[in-house]
Amino acid sequence: MIYLTLQRHYISLFIMSIDFTQVPSPCFVLEEELLRKNLGLIRRVMDEADCQIILALKGFSMYSAFSIVSEYLPGATASSLNEIKLINEYLGYKSHTYIPAYQEEEFGEVLERSKHITFNSISQWERFQPRVKEFNQNHPEKAVSCGIRVNPQYSEVETDMYNPCIPGSRLGVTRSHFGDSLPEGIEGIHFHTLCENGSDVLERTLEALESRFGDLLHQAKWLNMGGGHLMTREGYDIPKLISLIKRIKETYNVDVILEPGSAIAWRTGYLVSSVLDIVESQGIEVAVLNTSFAAHMPDTLEMPYKPRILGAYHEPVAEKPTYRLGGMTCLAGDFMGDYSFDTPLQIGDRLVFDDMIHYTMVKTTTFNGVNLPSIGIWQAEGQFRLVKKFGYESFKDRLS
Repeated sequence: MIYLTLQRHYISLFIMSIDFTQVPSPCFVLEEELLRKNLGLIRRVMDEADCQIILALKGFSMYSAFSIVSEYLPGATASSLNEIKLINEYLGYKSHTYIPAYQEEEFGEVLERSKHITFNSISQWERFQPRVKEFNQNHPEKAVSCGIRVNPQYSEVETDMYNPCIPGSRLGVTRSHFGDSLPEGIEGIHFHTLCENGSDVLERTLEALESRFGDLLHQAKWLNMGGGHLMTREGYDIPKLISLIKRIKETYNVDVILEPGSAIAWRTGYLVSSVLDIVESQGIEVAVLNTSFAAHMPDTLEMPYKPRILGAYHEPVAEKPTYRLGGMTCLAGDFMGDYSFDTPLQIGDRLVFDDMIHYTMVKTTTFNGVNLPSIGIWQAEGQFRLVKKFGYESFKDRLS
């Protein structure tokens, strides 16, 4: 059976083994020890660089694991009122908040629940500044520090969908919109132009930022470098990251904040799926799964990238059984291929997609009415804990 191949492969790569027979299918499975390993590394970087590294909920909102995150990280960042509430409720922190456009009816609650608020435009700041000023005067013990997002007009992100510096981008303010000083009341500068990049890209980005905004950085109290710092990826130059942070702190006398989305949950878990059917289509063998690339792994189609499967060959191998993998929705493009295996697939076999915790659960949909995968944790003591299972009510509650 394919499961046995997967188990042997998993042991060879990760030393310990998850017993996937304990796991329902489909199911996202977070491995606690791998999450702790990432968080431990991030905490060491934070301590050595004397900065703040906080959780970005847009990449990882698995609140059943927030008690673990809170052991290592001092804060979290939100991009909506709902994320702010999740931070307040399950982490016990006031949020670092950035929303591209704030709504009048929500802003009072955003103020109450946040410690830092970043504005996406000068016009948004001018619109809400009176409310911020009044709140801080009336509640000095809850005073909110405000910043503005800037566009350094430099990014090495190749996919336009993820590049905030393309011409016409709505994200951040370019230098031409500033005078010689930061707007009155603004204490911080925020940029976010990286996407799973290394510290070499950060170095070049900082050069662009300083060339355009260096004079304003001298006026700021804090600099938020956003996300995209994939410091938990093998080969990432961590000493360079620490050196860059220290240099910025010393040069501009600012506190530095990083808010990675992928790095925290990078390679910490899996999506377990099963083969429902195998069909031949014009010479191509297609295995239809009980999961969906479009509904459950949308980044694989948006980025795009080809996810790895434990025990499978990532690229077709001549003379080995090879399959295109199809999702269970009726969307024609809901497929990924092609993978080879040592033995032919059979209906009922488990396929385990690797690195399926960050930017997966936060993006899932119930398109076609397909159920969302269950969510569970493989605990440090070697037991599986089912956290949540979804069904008809989950689908119905998103509609009316």
